[in-house]
Amino acid sequence: MKSDSCPSSQIAVEMRGITKRFPGVLANDSVNLEVRAGEVHALLGENGAGKTTLMNILSGLYLPDEGNIIVGEESIAFGSPQDAIAAGIGVVHQHFRLVDVFSVAENITIGLSQPRFRLDMATIEKEVAELASRHGWQIDPSAPIWQLSVGEQQRVEILKALYRGARVLVLDEPTAVLTPQEAQQLGHTLRQMAAGGKAVIYISHKLDEVMEVADRISVLRAGRNVATVEKANTNKQELTRLMVGRDVPAVEGESREITGEVVLTINNLNVSTQVDRSVRLFPVCNLNLKLRRGEIIGLAGVSGNGQRELAEAIAGMKSVESGEIWLDGQEITNWHPSRIIAAGVSFIPEDRLGTGLIPALNLYDNVILKSYRQPPISRGQLLSISNIRENAERLVREFTIKVTRLNDPVWKLSGGNLQRLLLAREITSQPRLMIAVQPTRGLDVQAAAEVHRLLFKQRDEGAAILMISEDLDEILALSDTIAVICDGQIMGIVDRDQADIEEIGLMMCGSYKMEELA
Repeated sequence: MKSDSCPSSQIAVEMRGITKRFPGVLANDSVNLEVRAGEVHALLGENGAGKTTLMNILSGLYLPDEGNIIVGEESIAFGSPQDAIAAGIGVVHQHFRLVDVFSVAENITIGLSQPRFRLDMATIEKEVAELASRHGWQIDPSAPIWQLSVGEQQRVEILKALYRGARVLVLDEPTAVLTPQEAQQLGHTLRQMAAGGKAVIYISHKLDEVMEVADRISVLRAGRNVATVEKANTNKQELTRLMVGRDVPAVEGESREITGEVVLTINNLNVSTQVDRSVRLFPVCNLNLKLRRGEIIGLAGVSGNGQRELAEAIAGMKSVESGEIWLDGQEITNWHPSRIIAAGVSFIPEDRLGTGLIPALNLYDNVILKSYRQPPISRGQLLSISNIRENAERLVREFTIKVTRLNDPVWKLSGGNLQRLLLAREITSQPRLMIAVQPTRGLDVQAAAEVHRLLFKQRDEGAAILMISEDLDEILALSDTIAVICDGQIMGIVDRDQADIEEIGLMMCGSYKMEELA
């Protein structure tokens, strides 16, 4: 994807000497950022580097302790997000801020001060359709959000910002929920916006995409500026060094023959969800899958196609309507979660601090959530405090969990340390089957590489791993076998070495199903 115009030298927005402190944390330390009109400017950095804080200041959510923001040639102090929007700053968040039951046009006009008393929806829908058409999109302004694909919902978020007159567009991890085709289309759209004079700030952990779409790249580390470089004068290895401070070798599995016995068998599985009294949906529909000992199956798919419901059904957290789940030749369909845990199943949920861990409890308590009934943690009906402490301290050392005090609540930990804690607890149970849902979501390059190494170690020790991820690069790097899910069904299963990105993308959006599975 090549730029069809040179970035303008006109500065669209400049942040000078931005400093932001929180109790015990210096999030931004005299950070400078200059974004030009007509360019895509990527912002990189590890978790905790200060990217989110900096963008929250730019969008008016936070006030800086020091420094100022210059839009055009005017220094502006944003007291609220409304002030930032009025100054032409638009933000598209990773998790969309849309009302499902409202139409496209209604979502786009939410929060506007004009008109105050009566909306002329026909005129608004015409304006929205014309705006979408200028960017090559065909969107029905009257369609409710719940009827749209994830990619279409993202376009609505972009249109919402543009409709409000955004001249600077901030996108946070914009391709995390897109198919490869949708990600490529988004890249073309951003390039066209830049060619039309918009300034685009692109936050991502995916260096391939950054190198494809950006004109310039700024890197933060530990809340400070490290460098701003032209895309033409750098590469992925240098960007990784700038983010982390050292080289981080890529972690990728080697081609190997899978000969282990079948551990997990899923036959014609149907899982339902009750939307209301009269409507029942089936997010998992007639799904079949087999997973062997020492194998990683990567389940690829766009968010919301039954992945979460499948994982929860295997773990016993969601009831199965019909079909069968077998573990080591024994049917475990609709078993209680405690029985499934005892049978050797580990579960790493997508929601680290909602389902996986209890935020208000300390590290000691979170580590024993699944083992407090078993020796040496328990002695009869009593807990062994000394064994609990010894076990927790050992896991902190072995998994390099960075924690100030073990008796602090775990919500104080960073995302990477939360994930290492969760993995430490699940791995030390020596599972036969591990279900890992979005195991590196929100993690930086270094933390993600550590998680990947832990998963490979479990696979090499004989665990069967079902890894569910929306990051296709991660699927390709870690999986022995790739299964693609769409609308709750397996669209195809391929060996990693024979995987075709275009074909996988078509299966992810339901445009293609492998003949042998039809």
